[in-house]
Amino acid sequence: MKHGQRITFTGEADQPPGVEPGDIVFLLQEKEHEMFQRDGNDLRMTYKVGLLEALCGLQFTFKHLDAHQIVVKYPPGKVIEPGCIHVVQGDLPQYHNPFEKGDIYIKFDVQFPENNWIDTDKLSELEDLLPPRPEVPNVIGETEEVELQEFDSTRGSGGSQRSEAYNNSSDEESSSHHGPGVQCAHQ
Repeated sequence: MKHGQRITFTGEADQPPGVEPGDIVFLLQEKEHEMFQRDGNDLRMTYKVGLLEALCGLQFTFKHLDAHQIVVKYPPGKVIEPGCIHVVQGDLPQYHNPFEKGDIYIKFDVQFPENNWIDTDKLSELEDLLPPRPEVPNVIGETEEVELQEFDSTRGSGGSQRSEAYNNSSDEESSSHHGPGVQCAHQ
C-alpha cells in the first residue's frame, strides 16, 4: 500500500439503535525504513560489500518488511562493480492485486580497503592474480612526471573555486560542440 491511501470499512462506525452507522476510514502514513526506500510498487536498498565479495562472489541475508529472511547469492567469477544495481524480482506483494508483485532493487556500494592494507611484497602476488595493467605509451619529447595528491575541498587557497569551476558549466557551454570551457581566439 502507499502513503495517503485510505482503507474504508463502510457502516462499521457507532451503531446506536435507529441511527445509520457511519464509516471507519484509515488513512495510511508511510513510515521511513532504515534499509528500504519505496519506489512505486518496488523497494530500493543499498548494500555494502567488500572488495573480496565484489570480485569472488557473495552471499548475504536481509530481513524483509514482513520479517521473513531473504538469502541473496551472487556467483563467484561474476564481478560486482561499484554502484551497480541488481534486482530480486517479484518479492513485494501489491494491495488488491495478489498476482502482481513488485521488485527489490539492490544497489551495491563496494568498500575498498584502506591505504597500505597489504604488505608491499604481497602486492606483486595480488597483481599476478588480477587482469594486467594497460601498457604505458611511449612518450617522445619533453615530459614532466607528477604524483597525484588527495583533493581537499575545504582547503582555502582556491580549492573550492577550482571545484566550482570544474563542476559548473553554463547551458551555452554544454550545448556547444567545442567542449566545455573552450574558447577560440583568432590571431
